[in-house]
Amino acid sequence: MLYCFRSKAGADVLMLADSAEAVLALLGREPQPRGILERADLPQLIQALEAGVAADEARLQQAQEAARLAGEPVPNRPDVSLRQRAWPLHELMQRSLRENTDVVWGS
Repeated sequence: MLYCFRSKAGADVLMLADSAEAVLALLGREPQPRGILERADLPQLIQALEAGVAADEARLQQAQEAARLAGEPVPNRPDVSLRQRAWPLHELMQRSLRENTDVVWGS
């Protein structure tokens, strides 16, 4: 399934369900077929997304360091990180904030 995030401020952002649901969880939103990120909420949502991505990267670094200390194989970075998957939506949210418009999604 695909999620399509739309805003008058920029091009549509398409995400596969697993990526979109992970990002929506960071935003504190339930994965639903349709939803809205209201302009008034965008500053907090952008911060939540940035914090979630940073926490994801910190977890990977901690796991790598723990593996090194234990002499175990070090976990690899995923081919496509959460930061890379979330970045297009992050950009759309920032543009929407500047242009005072909402972001909606549908599947």
